Amino acid sequence: MDNRTQKMVDFFQKLYGSAPQKAVQAPGRVNIIGEHTDYNDGFCLPMAIERDVRIAVSATESASISVASCEKQESGAVTFDLCADVTKDPDHAWVDYVKGCVVVLLAEGIPVRGCQMVITGNVPLGSGLSSSAALEVAVIHALLCAAEHHMPAERIAVLAQRAENSYVGTNCGILDQLSSSCGMDGSAMLMDCRSLALTPAPLPKDVCIVIADTGKRRGLVDSLYNERRAQCEAGAAALSVSHLRDVSMHGLAAAHAKGELDADALRRCEHVVAENGRTFAAAACLRAEDSVALGYLMDQSHTDLRDKFEVSCPELDAMVTFARTLPGCLGSRMTGAGFGGCTVSLVQRSEADAFVQKLAQAYQAAYPAMPVDVFITGAAPGAGLLDLSA
Repeated sequence: MDNRTQKMVDFFQKLYGSAPQKAVQAPGRVNIIGEHTDYNDGFCLPMAIERDVRIAVSATESASISVASCEKQESGAVTFDLCADVTKDPDHAWVDYVKGCVVVLLAEGIPVRGCQMVITGNVPLGSGLSSSAALEVAVIHALLCAAEHHMPAERIAVLAQRAENSYVGTNCGILDQLSSSCGMDGSAMLMDCRSLALTPAPLPKDVCIVIADTGKRRGLVDSLYNERRAQCEAGAAALSVSHLRDVSMHGLAAAHAKGELDADALRRCEHVVAENGRTFAAAACLRAEDSVALGYLMDQSHTDLRDKFEVSCPELDAMVTFARTLPGCLGSRMTGAGFGGCTVSLVQRSEADAFVQKLAQAYQAAYPAMPVDVFITGAAPGAGLLDLSA
């Protein structure tokens, strides 16, 4: 049992008076390319990362759930009753992700049992690495463990997404939850967000993924995320299709010429259509071990996200610019919904350690008030049980 798990177990025992029966984990994710394509039924190229949310859990005979956070130990446990109308508590907003999962499971007729939970996580919040999806997927796993109920990983992802859409209030696509639930050890995944099919896309051995957290935070519910999604939906409606996946650049131009799409909506839709093409090409680059071409596609993606989709920010642009000047960098882009959070860079493995140090120094010099975290990650497996016997 590693140190993080041991601390979680110790806090559980201190708080509830007994050891947890089981523990689960769900990783965060980084999207190598394919941004804002998931809710357009398109394609993405994510991988689960080596940072996660962990939950220790024990079933109880009560009709309530108690949940506590290792990172908020002074707050103790928050307890709520099991019922279909579980209400939000603004004083404990983080518990909304737990409550949302409970509500969704109950609505599906899936058994939910009273239980005690302790949560810990090292996925930075609001960073674009899907801390909320990792929490939702881990919570559903924990609730299923408590009820001794099994569910396929893809189904868990769909219900976790529904919890975020219908309860938390973020109209996200399936990318984050599916990546966390179904991550492939050692491999990125070409994700078809319509069929939920996942095709392995292993990284070449001579490159690695470097994530750089700008320290700039954004709340998706309060951001322009839902507005961007509405513009994409308007574009699809103008061409009489359900999603932008089925749209071509020619079709967009024709709709704009007829006055059916304004200039802003046209730019948003152009990014999505081009990004789907880039994502397919990027997966082909991985299969061909053409890291240089992959890096070029990542650079193109950031430019479109900045100029056409307008979800970047000065901090993300600066981090990308600094990364591209450093030896070994093949490509760099923002990752996640945008408005803050992280960048992802494709870096030659031989230069990776120096790259991490130099990138952090360059960014810190430009933004001395911002915390910065730059780290190398491999592709992690998806959610599952933790071994408490070690």
